[in-house]
Amino acid sequence: MEQGHKPFLSVRDLHTHFITDEGIVRAIDGVSFDIAAGKTLGVVGESGCGKSVTARSILRIVEHPGRIVEGEILLSNPSADPDYHGPDVPELDLVRLKADGPQMRSIRGGVISLIFQEPMTSFSPVHTIGNQITEAIRLHRRYTKQDTRDRAIALLKQVGMSRPQERLDEYPVQLSGGLRQRAMIAMALACDPSLLIADEPTTALDVTTQSQILELLRELQQENGMAIMLITHDLGVIAEMADDVVVMYLGRVVERGNVNAIFDTPKHPYTRALLRSIPSVYAPSRVMLPTISGTIPHPYNRPVGCPFHPRCPDFMPGICDTHEPQPIEVGEQETSCFLYSERGQRARAARAGERPALSAGQRIPRSERRRAATRPTADQEGDEANDDADREPASGSGGAPGGTKPPQILPHLPGFPAESRRAGPGG
Repeated sequence: MEQGHKPFLSVRDLHTHFITDEGIVRAIDGVSFDIAAGKTLGVVGESGCGKSVTARSILRIVEHPGRIVEGEILLSNPSADPDYHGPDVPELDLVRLKADGPQMRSIRGGVISLIFQEPMTSFSPVHTIGNQITEAIRLHRRYTKQDTRDRAIALLKQVGMSRPQERLDEYPVQLSGGLRQRAMIAMALACDPSLLIADEPTTALDVTTQSQILELLRELQQENGMAIMLITHDLGVIAEMADDVVVMYLGRVVERGNVNAIFDTPKHPYTRALLRSIPSVYAPSRVMLPTISGTIPHPYNRPVGCPFHPRCPDFMPGICDTHEPQPIEVGEQETSCFLYSERGQRARAARAGERPALSAGQRIPRSERRRAATRPTADQEGDEANDDADREPASGSGGAPGGTKPPQILPHLPGFPAESRRAGPGG
């Protein structure tokens, strides 16, 4: 499904809050990103950053007491999908639809489908795999009972499950973790969705099964031309599968861009910290892996300013802890960090002892001029050091016999010649 440069799905300033007796949890706090048709968007971040809530918000299945309080979820050209039942419009805002209404029910599973994070808890334990897959097919397709069963068998065969006719009548508890994940993928693909949201599709799987699942998703994407939103903790999976990357922290997008740009030149300190934590076969043995200091703040006690500043190695007092960073374009990426803002660059220059260039009409404050006038120069400091050296006693209890002063190493001071730091006998 090719739509030029227009994204298939656009999320704009999405806010999803959970209103509880203890307070308001801002699980999603202004998330924005695009998913292009036929492409893979990787969403990465620590546990509790809002990745799964973002996926559930798109499908309008956020559990109570959570609800979308602000933002847009724009679906482009929904009428092009045969499973959509609603008005013929060029763009549809899913936030404005009723969550359990007929339009949203036709989109959920038909146009946009979800692979849940843990198939063992997502499947019903009292219904067979076949019952649960055929239910999704009958909801969106007008098939006969036999056609529905044949379609379910074909789906299980498509995802690489052996003996699909027998597996169809088995319960989830009778399947291994890899087979349950394949069955979950088959159910998500039952109605050929245009967008597949895969929430941790390789969780708790061994590396061999994980590789098979990822290869299966890649093949299905090439066959069906669907877009994929891949949610994972594994940056290796992101590097292998994704075309674009969104890095989330505490309900916000801290950086987004092309996968090559994110891995080659990460901009945000959180992104750099995540990449440093990846084990490498070239690293020396018996060396501890770099970690991100601290933990994600409690949802009821969010830090003021940048949400990452309590853990950030580039924290700038007075800026990061008082102001909220806004997304800015840095090269090929978009990042929310004061390191690349004019205010942050001035603060870094001041901390490094450098004076940033003044804009037109801007003057140095009087207090700064007064401090600069009274501060000793490098030459003055050097002269004082030479005077101190000349006042050293030529003999005494600590001197050498005959009044000869032993050689000594003088400290390196500003303005003091490096070649004169070693003083010979007699000064």
